[in-house]
Amino acid sequence: MGHKHTNKKYSAATFQNVADNSKYIDLVHSGEDYFVRLKEIIDKAEKEIHLQTYIFENDETGNLIAKCLKEAAQRKVKVYVLLDAYGSAALPDSFVEDMVQHGILLRFFSPLFSLNNFYIGRRMHHKVVVVDGSIALIGGINIADKYHGTATSEPWLDYAVQLDCPAAENLQKLCNDYYFKKGSSRKILPVLHSAGNALVGILQNDWLRQKTEVCDAYTNAILHAEKEIVIVGSYFLPGSRLAKALKKACKKGIKIKVILAGISDVPLVRRATEHLYASFLKHHIKIYEWNRSVVHGKAAVVDNKWATVGSFNLNSLSCYGSIEMNVEIQSVEFAKKLQADFEKVIGECSEITLETLKQRAGMLNRLADWVSYQMVRISMLFITFLPHLRFLKNYRI
Repeated sequence: MGHKHTNKKYSAATFQNVADNSKYIDLVHSGEDYFVRLKEIIDKAEKEIHLQTYIFENDETGNLIAKCLKEAAQRKVKVYVLLDAYGSAALPDSFVEDMVQHGILLRFFSPLFSLNNFYIGRRMHHKVVVVDGSIALIGGINIADKYHGTATSEPWLDYAVQLDCPAAENLQKLCNDYYFKKGSSRKILPVLHSAGNALVGILQNDWLRQKTEVCDAYTNAILHAEKEIVIVGSYFLPGSRLAKALKKACKKGIKIKVILAGISDVPLVRRATEHLYASFLKHHIKIYEWNRSVVHGKAAVVDNKWATVGSFNLNSLSCYGSIEMNVEIQSVEFAKKLQADFEKVIGECSEITLETLKQRAGMLNRLADWVSYQMVRISMLFITFLPHLRFLKNYRI
């Protein structure tokens, strides 16, 4: 049974678990963990599959998942694939045609050029798979080798959640809405579903359609924090609203830890984030850099009782441009599991302090960070807001 989503503050006792919830909700890691699960749930599909992702690549991992989807279609399972036209632009026409010829219903979200649209910022950024309305994977993991890892490289650091609860049915409705362009998703309010003794909700962020649920959930969780906040943040450049919430939490004495990219696939953004390090440290936010692979995760845990995992980055593009989806989980058991994972990652990170920052912060380095920050801010403003002014009345998916 669903529960209306509210912004009320919950006590730890509210979510005290007396049974194992892992059969309903389970933390999933990038790498073999994610792709073994993905293959298994596709192979078990009986009626319908929705796969919606930003990036689907023509590599070993992409071909493996495509093969599973084609086999499902041959079993008369309805297979719907929605890919972002920008994120998956490199996918060859022959790859797409092969999938379609095998019975897969595939379309691209918002081609960059059409009769009434040229829009870069509003991309379909979520990463979701739902099977038969009963089991789902939702997180930040795209379909590509870099998220799976190879014999010579670790997978990018990322997370997802496997759902085997009523929230999966709600997620299928949203996927169906996006695939068939029904537009009713803007009217679907966030609902917290029971999953054992946990509460699970699907959050949307699509500012153009007045959906700011992920941003709101982050802000509320940060403002209501009592002890500790831990965030894994790729492309971490919080806008004014989230930055104010974090600073307010710091003033209350809340411990805040952020796990950031020591290695990034977008070096300019990493440098822009580094420009903010001094400010973070002065507000007593602890910074940890992961250097074993690229950080791509977007997840957080608050007070060992509230957690979120998904596609939403803490920056303006995710807040106001892209279409994002996260899962919100209110469960002591799950939050503790995620927190333990974060602590393990932190144990393998390099901590950044004011002293280490001084050691790396030469004049040229500081200048490069400042220039990167200004360039990224201007770029995000341009790709996020400028096209709205011209195409607000004509946007479509």
